[in-house]
Amino acid sequence: MMIIVKTGEAVAAARADGRDFEHWFMQGLGPGRFDYRTIRVDQDQLLPSLPQLDPATAVLVTGSPAMVSHHLAWSERTATWLAEVHHAGHPILGVCFGHQLLAHALGGTVGPNPAGRKMGRSELAVTDRDDPLLGPFADRCAFHVSHVEAVLVPPDGARVVATAAHDRFHALHFGGRSWGIQFHPEFDRGVMQAYIETRADALRDEGQNPNALIGALDDDTPGPSLLQCFAELALAPARADLSCGA
Repeated sequence: MMIIVKTGEAVAAARADGRDFEHWFMQGLGPGRFDYRTIRVDQDQLLPSLPQLDPATAVLVTGSPAMVSHHLAWSERTATWLAEVHHAGHPILGVCFGHQLLAHALGGTVGPNPAGRKMGRSELAVTDRDDPLLGPFADRCAFHVSHVEAVLVPPDGARVVATAAHDRFHALHFGGRSWGIQFHPEFDRGVMQAYIETRADALRDEGQNPNALIGALDDDTPGPSLLQCFAELALAPARADLSCGA
């Protein structure tokens, strides 16, 4: 079972074909690889209690237009649940807002990124070659990003596995089989372009050039490979020497 904790909707232009975060993630992880269950926590849908979870259940937490630092009631409830699920040893992947929420849940600090809004193509540097999720990828690789907030202080015990020029904690391993990534492995070029076009006025107001950001986008990123890697790690028995062998 893969529970997709949906924390909001993508911008309207990106989901014009009827697909949203959960569909992009299911496609990347493998449509037939898990029994998928999407829970809209931003609409107060209830998460299963820890005793109700099958030991093999994995969790993926999506991005959101909400801000972790606003401490919305549904967000705080989800954070409490994520901490319980993490400490119980379930595999977790937090993406963008989900990355920040998991860091917050485990005692870290989240707030506006001192480097400001970041959208479009972002190159990251993998700093931990032994990490089971990101270690198999190239030392430097590019993904799509769209965020205003960031993890400012990781929780105790978290390990930095990738950095970016605008974000020192771009990817974190929280221990066990729990990771947080600030970038969006589920975004293809079309989705990323829709986000930039939707936020074009805000980007211009901040001195950024939306057309240049769109022109710099990649047609392909390692996003699908990373999601497949997480799927393999989620399905494997828990052990310290896991690697998906990307």
